[in-house]
Amino acid sequence: MSQHRSLRAASNLGGKRNVMKRFERVEVLKKRGQWKAGDRITGLRKTKADA
Repeated sequence: MSQHRSLRAASNLGGKRNVMKRFERVEVLKKRGQWKAGDRITGLRKTKADA
């Protein structure tokens, strides 16, 4: 029997994530000048990864 698609190893899946982690969002906001040290880390505005 073959293995179900959902059970494949994570290394085989590859693909690009469409959700950024909080530290990645902060980095993007810093580059844009929309976040400064001392700002709240929760409730960050939505960001898209720079292509």
